[in-house]
Amino acid sequence: MKPISRVGFIGLGAMGGPMAGHLQAKGLLAVVGNRTPEKAVALAETLGVAAAKAPSDFSGCDAVVLCVSMDADVLQCCRDLAGVLAPGALVIDHSTVARETALTAAALLAEAGIAFLDAPVSGGVEGARNGKLSVMVGGDAEVLASAQELLSAYALRVTLMGPTGAGQATKAVNQVLVAGIAQAVCEGLAFGEALGLKPESLVPTLAAGAAGNWFLDKRGATMMADQFTPGFKSALLLKDLRIVQAMADALGRHYSVVEQSLVDYAKLVDAGYGEEDTSALIRLKRAN
Repeated sequence: MKPISRVGFIGLGAMGGPMAGHLQAKGLLAVVGNRTPEKAVALAETLGVAAAKAPSDFSGCDAVVLCVSMDADVLQCCRDLAGVLAPGALVIDHSTVARETALTAAALLAEAGIAFLDAPVSGGVEGARNGKLSVMVGGDAEVLASAQELLSAYALRVTLMGPTGAGQATKAVNQVLVAGIAQAVCEGLAFGEALGLKPESLVPTLAAGAAGNWFLDKRGATMMADQFTPGFKSALLLKDLRIVQAMADALGRHYSVVEQSLVDYAKLVDAGYGEEDTSALIRLKRAN
């Protein structure tokens, strides 16, 4: 793999925007793109880089990073990049998609001599802003080694989980834990409210003991105050859980946390709360 000195970034949402900013701070970012061009133009002006108007604007990049929402978007980006990137370039996908999508993307790019890493992330908006994401990678070890400086711009931990697809498989496991923790915390805090306990003493007391966890620490006080500004949207967790369910079905497995969370987050989305944080699950727990 050739050295990476010029990076493009596609997908400038709540996580992608800060991640692109960290790359710019390291002097690696050259061009940004987004489904909504206006967002790319605005961030490009802020960071002092180019805004892509067409796939060809990424042609001079050694690597392009993706952080988009849907499987179809990942595949379309890879098709576009396969036609403009030079052989030896690299595409890193931080999106959460199906394992099969990662395999398809890798094969598509390989035909053009372009390397691929499926590298979903965990850590939420806070992790992206603070440059402390956990990156779970599927792909070739030598390719990952060439991208370490790039990834270190916004990652606290980067782990090679196995061949292409292993990153997305690991993220699927991650989302089962995320959903389960949300179920437990939201249900527990709703129970505490019903018992008449005061949030200002309940949350820090629980967080200091064996029940402490990231979700309780970051979302406990806000959900108790009915504040659901998204760190991670409920609609996106529902999308991810559907990927998990498909993977579990393929194995002939059924997991109660996944099944209950699919029902609950579908209810939230149908009720118009899909754009709220996953902690909005407490709305349902309060109504039980």
